[in-house]
Amino acid sequence: QVQLVESGGGLVQAGGSLRLSCAASGRTFSNYNMGWFRQAPGKEREFVAVVTRSGGITSYADSVKGRFTISRDNAKNTVYLQMNSLKPEDTAVYYCAANQGYSGSNYLGYDYWGQGTQVTVSS
Repeated sequence: QVQLVESGGGLVQAGGSLRLSCAASGRTFSNYNMGWFRQAPGKEREFVAVVTRSGGITSYADSVKGRFTISRDNAKNTVYLQMNSLKPEDTAVYYCAANQGYSGSNYLGYDYWGQGTQVTVSS
């Protein structure tokens, strides 16, 4: 089992920045690809970004490319999502997820999930 705990969400004005963190415990963190997803009210959970086990490969949704940066620190068992130039449409609950083999954009491919952290961007 892998336990994931997100933090860093909050209320921010459009154009502002937030940094989300996801702390992992329970298994060897460096064995897992780590993803960020988000879900707005009434909408499906959507892919935001993923980083592979070593941190060597990252991938982003088109909607956040150039504004968000995913990174990980395997020594601290933590994955981060730096969010800049935030827009009201970024408002959602943000979740981190882990999987050993899969590193794609389909949320069904991830085995472990955090409880989520709310991000609200005001206009």
